[in-house]
Amino acid sequence: MGYAMVQRADGVAVVRWRDFFERPTVWKAVVVTVAYLAYYLLVGLVLGAVFGDEVDKDDLLSTGASIFFGLVLPIAVGAVTLVGLTASIGWMRRVFGRQDVTGRRPWMWAGPVLVIAAIVGHTAAIEWSSWRAEQIALIALLGVCVGLAEELMTRGLVVQMLRGAGRSELFVMGVSSLLFALMHMVNLLSGMKASTVLVTLVYTFGFGVCMYLTMRVTGTIWAAVVLHACTDPTTFLASGGVDEAVTGQSGAWSLLASTATILMIVFSLVALFLVRGKRTASAAG
Repeated sequence: MGYAMVQRADGVAVVRWRDFFERPTVWKAVVVTVAYLAYYLLVGLVLGAVFGDEVDKDDLLSTGASIFFGLVLPIAVGAVTLVGLTASIGWMRRVFGRQDVTGRRPWMWAGPVLVIAAIVGHTAAIEWSSWRAEQIALIALLGVCVGLAEELMTRGLVVQMLRGAGRSELFVMGVSSLLFALMHMVNLLSGMKASTVLVTLVYTFGFGVCMYLTMRVTGTIWAAVVLHACTDPTTFLASGGVDEAVTGQSGAWSLLASTATILMIVFSLVALFLVRGKRTASAAG
């Protein structure tokens, strides 16, 4: 009887856990985002306490160990946790499967095109000789982890919850992009200047809109994951640091990246006036 009661209690817990997500609301989407962010920061603190001596706080990209323990490992743990969460609620197919693309418009392709233009500009502007192979490989791995974690969180779970709550496409795009941008406010805790954080928030909102539209026109979150996974590494390698701005660099390719980035922000604001209709959450499974 005792074993049966434990089984029943476990079953009830699983049902309630899934029920939280199967009855989505806007506030639940916000709570999940905040909870993940708090978890990610906690993981960073724990890993910092254990491997802090390996991390160069003045230049996180200076050594392979600093990149791995200071940047890659925390976001990798976050990505794995989010995948586990998605599987536990039965949303793997809903998030990663093919999505309905009816209602997409040709102008939406400007989102991924601008992101690709920035990636090309960044890649061509990189001084490859100034980086060791170890650094390049680990920064690329960082990009994969960031792309998976941040897209799964915001364009995956949050979007599905907002759509499930019956919100319009404009609302879903705007709120998911806003939450994505606000997640980057944690950069204040690392000592980043408030003015730089503000610029980052504006950029990440624009980037978030472009990632949402990338998912809309391609019908898969994987397109957004791949573009996101290419954006961060090429930006870091081109600028020479995590918090350095590429816009201050000279050269035709850097100009392309800077122009595409600015147009990305402008386009995201225009998109807020163009998006219409309502999307529904994909089928679970």
